[in-house]
Amino acid sequence: MRILGKGQTAQSLHQKYPSALMYDDGDKEKFNLNSDELTVVSPGIPPSNEMVKNSLNTCSDYDLFAQSMPYSIWISGTNGKTTTTQMIQHLLEKHGSVYGGNIGVPITTLNSDAKYWILETSSFTLHYTKKAKPNIYILLPISDDHVSWHGTFELYEQAKLKPLSMMNANDTAIIPERYGDIETHAKVITYTGSKDLAQKFHIDTTKIKFNDPFLMDSLMALICSKLLEDEIDYDRMNCFEVDEHKVEELRDKNGYLWVNDSKATNVDATIWALKGYKNRKIYLILGGDDKEADLHPLFKELKNYDVEIFTIGTNTDRLNDLAKEYNISSTLYKVLSEAVHKIKSILNDDPKKAQKCVSMLSPAASSLDQFSSYATRGKEFKNLVLN
Repeated sequence: MRILGKGQTAQSLHQKYPSALMYDDGDKEKFNLNSDELTVVSPGIPPSNEMVKNSLNTCSDYDLFAQSMPYSIWISGTNGKTTTTQMIQHLLEKHGSVYGGNIGVPITTLNSDAKYWILETSSFTLHYTKKAKPNIYILLPISDDHVSWHGTFELYEQAKLKPLSMMNANDTAIIPERYGDIETHAKVITYTGSKDLAQKFHIDTTKIKFNDPFLMDSLMALICSKLLEDEIDYDRMNCFEVDEHKVEELRDKNGYLWVNDSKATNVDATIWALKGYKNRKIYLILGGDDKEADLHPLFKELKNYDVEIFTIGTNTDRLNDLAKEYNISSTLYKVLSEAVHKIKSILNDDPKKAQKCVSMLSPAASSLDQFSSYATRGKEFKNLVLN
């Protein structure tokens, strides 16, 4: 067996299989092309990679556990995977669950004797998975993302739907209604949104403290708990704390409302974040590396809001062109500090009006053009707002 990649997933694989050879792009000359040796591909390596294209027998790390994986719940979709995974673990931990996958915990480190494996599962992993399957598959809504990795949105979508083709009659898939006609042996439950999910599983949303986008995540967690342990624990669900940088509300020294949503690295995430503030005037900081995603859906949505845009990052010109096309007020600032300082100036000019506004960092883009991570971007935003 050989391993492509030398990151966290690859290193954990090598610890479990020390005789396996590891390769990355710096080892191309040593790599045996056109070999049928089992090649485990790390999720970060795209299918366009020459070593991947010249490997005849590829798989994911999930496939190594195809026969031995405990009862598993896989969570995928474009946004909300991490929070949903954490929420399910929060509810099922007392029943013997562990969690891992794309959330930063390699599955090779998980306890194989656990009652449940809860796995945040990326489209990258699904692309290379050929044998392993979930017992419950939770597919959150899919929107345009990772096109540069997969090649097209259709291929990205196919990767997300792939587990359905491998599931059997004892398995359950909870998927968006638009995919309800897909061929699968699993029991399929479709949904159109949070309200629909709550009605189908008789869950009282008035007892849940979260609003969308986190309402959807909490419903999926409660549904898993109901399906597996026949319990709906509202009190425990409401004790869950969402990670920082995801629709994280802040108040500056003047009491003005700011929202740190730095983890919104794609259009759909920003659209979801906006929904909770529809009745307010919104000062929105957008921009970064948008990975060539289609941004028109975001601007169509913004037409429904009282919003003023402040653009930063490498796609500022593209954002400002779209703002002009949709007749939305927009100003180019390039860097985050300039945008925040300008918004502060606007708020201070009319304190009474400012109390009814919300100022948001919800970039709809990756941070890597100017920051080392979305977390670094979010921390700088918080420091600028609070200090």
